[in-house]
Amino acid sequence: MNTLQAIVLAIIEGITEFLPVSSTGHMIIASSFFGIAQEDFTKLFTIVIQLGAILSVVILYFKRFFQTFDFYFKLLVAFIPAVVLGLLLSDFIDGLLENPVTVAISLLVGGVILLKVDKWFNNPNTSETSQEISYLQAFKIGLFQCIAMIPGVSRSGASIVGGMSQKLSRTTAAEFSFFLAVPTMLGATAKKCYDYYKDGFELSHDQINILIIGNIVAFIVALLAIKTFIGFLTKNGFKVFGYYRILAGIILLLIHFFIHPLTII
Repeated sequence: MNTLQAIVLAIIEGITEFLPVSSTGHMIIASSFFGIAQEDFTKLFTIVIQLGAILSVVILYFKRFFQTFDFYFKLLVAFIPAVVLGLLLSDFIDGLLENPVTVAISLLVGGVILLKVDKWFNNPNTSETSQEISYLQAFKIGLFQCIAMIPGVSRSGASIVGGMSQKLSRTTAAEFSFFLAVPTMLGATAKKCYDYYKDGFELSHDQINILIIGNIVAFIVALLAIKTFIGFLTKNGFKVFGYYRILAGIILLLIHFFIHPLTII
């Protein structure tokens, strides 16, 4: 991986991590087109640069992150399902990551759902904030988040839909999804980094620099993406993202079956 490829991947991570379009799916596709998907460092890079995206949430919502311990416990309750299923289904999930058709179908199905979700869960008058979400609501949102273990589903999309199913407004559901991303992504990153360390993977000086650049780019782009997304989602809903996912899924299937079979992470 060279510096330009790292910057492109980091931009994709920053844009897509908090949008309901699947950051994993886009990273898989981009690294495949670059021809670097099979490299161990690429796999590590796509995980580690999530730290930059995580930091953007902490910075944007700094005051709200440090209010009550009750809120942390709710995040923990929402995080638990992902921990349990992630450990139980680790090998199965890794197998899915190697299948581009899974990503494409997930993009298509998720797109159709996003076209309908505003009608299914129309909660325009909800005044509840992310601090007031109940423990049961938090747990159910955590269950929805687990669907995103299927590559291409979108962690943010699944958890936002989960929040709306619990009578939360689009804005409140999106904000809680951002908060939930912090322990979820931090936990996943820590586990994968430990696995690489245990296997004896060592970084060169150039690779360390690329990781630093990637995190900085992902942080800056994620800051802009979150601010833009909240305003857009409040006014327009999910339809644009639904159409985008459907188009992306169709293009990926056409490329894979009619142009060149994709080999992915």
